[in-house]
Amino acid sequence: MPETSSNNIKHVISDQWLEVLDELNIGAFTVDISRKISSMNCTAQALMGLKETEALGKDCREIFCGVPCMIKCLFKSGKGWDDEDSAVKISETFDIQRLVTRLATPVYDSAQKMVGCMTILQDHSPIADLINRVHFDERSLKMILENLDTGIFTVNRGGHITFFNTAAEKISGYIRNQVLGKSCTSLFEGDGEHDLEILKDSIENGNTRNSIKGRMKTMGGEIIPVRASYMALRNEKGAIVGGLATFHDLTVVHQLNKAISGHYAFHDMIGKDPSMQKIFDGARVVAGSNSTVLIEGATGTGKDLLAKIIHSESGRSGRPFVKVNCAALPENLLESEMFGYAKGAFTGAERDKPGRFQEAAGGTILLDEIGDLPLSLQAKLLRVLEDKDFYPLGSRRPVHVDVRILSASNRGLEGLVDKQLFREDLYYRLNVLRIELPSLKNRRADIPVLIRHIMRKYSASGDNQPKDISEKAMEILLNYNYPGNVRELENILEHALIISQSDTIELHHLPDYIQKRFRSQTAVLPERPLNRKPDSDNRQREIIIKALKRHNRSRVHAARALKMDRSTLWRKMKHLNITM
Repeated sequence: MPETSSNNIKHVISDQWLEVLDELNIGAFTVDISRKISSMNCTAQALMGLKETEALGKDCREIFCGVPCMIKCLFKSGKGWDDEDSAVKISETFDIQRLVTRLATPVYDSAQKMVGCMTILQDHSPIADLINRVHFDERSLKMILENLDTGIFTVNRGGHITFFNTAAEKISGYIRNQVLGKSCTSLFEGDGEHDLEILKDSIENGNTRNSIKGRMKTMGGEIIPVRASYMALRNEKGAIVGGLATFHDLTVVHQLNKAISGHYAFHDMIGKDPSMQKIFDGARVVAGSNSTVLIEGATGTGKDLLAKIIHSESGRSGRPFVKVNCAALPENLLESEMFGYAKGAFTGAERDKPGRFQEAAGGTILLDEIGDLPLSLQAKLLRVLEDKDFYPLGSRRPVHVDVRILSASNRGLEGLVDKQLFREDLYYRLNVLRIELPSLKNRRADIPVLIRHIMRKYSASGDNQPKDISEKAMEILLNYNYPGNVRELENILEHALIISQSDTIELHHLPDYIQKRFRSQTAVLPERPLNRKPDSDNRQREIIIKALKRHNRSRVHAARALKMDRSTLWRKMKHLNITM
């Protein structure tokens, strides 16, 4: 079947060229040899007050009747033309005049046969905000090449961000108004500096670097794994004018690789609160030694993960990491499980079986919930710590092991010692280096960061776009005490993501016990008297209202622009009686 004239011109002028012109705020449309409109970019649509769907396939003489850019027709001469800058009426519907430079050029195929023409409109009035407001959705869909989980941003030669799409916002946590015109270095601080050098190389030398596994820093300071591609952007003369980066969030792949390899790093543990930063600084020093480490903290605070990180950052990282849950095994099996047994030690022992300590030889063993270890086994463990050897059950020959011992407990070993439920001498041997993880309620500054991280992780694992959280739901999440700590927060968000069938998590999507707690609190809490300061309140009210208007009443974006938590903004709005 022969190709239509519209297809012929599309082979020459692709949508990508029109998108590049869009980025420069230059309007462009193409007409095939039959005078049918074949394409129109977003800038041209905004300038002319037309939608592409209203014009495609229609005769240009009907669509552009009275529009100056089509007064001269190059099909008669085959020669292009351009006008000097002039004030022209762009829209018949709205009496709008703009200062526009108009240029038209014939389009030829590979056989030098004219297949149509392209007209360019350069508007010298500031229409960037108009285009972003009216046609941003269509533009972003084109820019991400119909791949909704691909983040894209562009920079000029100086490294300043000139475009930042919706997927980039969702992955990074930034909104475009926070990054446009600013250096891209903020996205690559710390662990991402290697990626920044690759982007610079692409711009300087014109190289394209594909499928680079790198790291990006989010607005909350979290370092996330990404797969990125970097390329140079060129103008119509072939000169490099900047760079383009595309990136995919590899959080789920990263988590899977961690689970398979068992190798973890400090950025795998989320925590920006000063108490957590102090722990990370101390743990980095601890990881480099061979001393025993006692990790204490409430259930769900991340003791297991911190132990894995310490092992991965130590000199034993290439050797086994073995975990023993002292509370999960029956007492009569715990000794044989930990230390193994010899053939004939008991009925059914038909061969020698190595224990967990032998499996961990050269590496690290984690004794989780060590506070539940029976007193009878505590003496045997003490010998391992002192002499580095033990007797397997039923054996007369000692087994020597080189293993580092990490222990974890949520019961508080010092209190167990006072109650004579734990050997004092063993406690002091385990407590050479001690790390205590705080409860989530004692590091509330980390709750918003954790919510973003968990939402992104679960959304990515389900191949879904990250969801928003309503004001009431977020208020509850930010003020709940989390007796189950980070693990409970993960369970709450996973529940909400499963229940919610919309783009926003509402209060009724949270577990029932959370909703009941919210209703009981709102029923009994009295109104607190406010010590109002009229001048200060009026000034603060004015700042908040301006921020809300600037961000189209989005409280999420306004809070980010004001550099405060959303819960803080909501409380201030309630205090100042702002109802926008």
